[in-house]
Amino acid sequence: MNYQIQPLKPGLYFVATPIGTARDITLRALDILASADIIAAEDTRTLRRLMEIHGVPLGQRSLIAYHDHSGAGARAKLFGYLAEGKSVAYASEAGTPLIADPGYHLSKGANEEGHLVTSAPGASAIITALSLAGLPTDAFFFAGFLPNAKNARRTGLEAVSAIPGTLVFYESPKRLVEMLKDAGKVLGETRQAVVCRELTKKFEEVQRGTLAELAALFAERTVKGEIVVLIDRAGAEDVGEADIEQALQKALETMSVRDASEVIAQAFGVNKRKIYSMALSMKNT
Repeated sequence: MNYQIQPLKPGLYFVATPIGTARDITLRALDILASADIIAAEDTRTLRRLMEIHGVPLGQRSLIAYHDHSGAGARAKLFGYLAEGKSVAYASEAGTPLIADPGYHLSKGANEEGHLVTSAPGASAIITALSLAGLPTDAFFFAGFLPNAKNARRTGLEAVSAIPGTLVFYESPKRLVEMLKDAGKVLGETRQAVVCRELTKKFEEVQRGTLAELAALFAERTVKGEIVVLIDRAGAEDVGEADIEQALQKALETMSVRDASEVIAQAFGVNKRKIYSMALSMKNT
């Protein structure tokens, strides 16, 4: 047994769970799962199995399902336990709660009612994929799942096309090829990208190439599992002066001329002196 049962302060504890390999859970997460008065989970079966693997007994404690379909009823029950001064642990099915997983309204409501809200951080498919991809990580944007319909998907891609950072998406195996093709149409088929599949699991796979190359590669295969798609930021040739000016103006709202120039020059891959000159002009107008 690698956990300790210890008194917890009354409050809501978000617990990150492994995205694949069961041993990726943290010792603190096990301590919280062993000690909390009440346990809630996006998928009770998955969490029960995880606790069994690590020898954490549920005992007579309640295990409550809280997910997209359980709604206000389950949330009210958990708020009731918090009001009674109990400690409540909430775990996503895999990964960190609230990151493309349920929990936002639970967190917001508990904060508004003045309860302690804290987290036992851990696995995240987004961060794991960024670590493996080999694309810039100094700035990134997580866009979740794109819409199913082609036109809506392309509109979603257009909306993030000029963001000065690596783009990160979750995608379904059934839609992967169409998503890569649409991304190529909107962002440019030569844009560098990475497809990460089944991260931390037995059949983990990381494929790198242009959007066109990856679309062709996966069109010839049957794809299964959880997928993260990462797309490199727009290069200087992909964005116009107006995009750079807009980003620079935004940066200058909170940064010095020097810092803003450095950040924007790095983000867009353009000459720092040019950006510094633009920043000075903006400050003087």
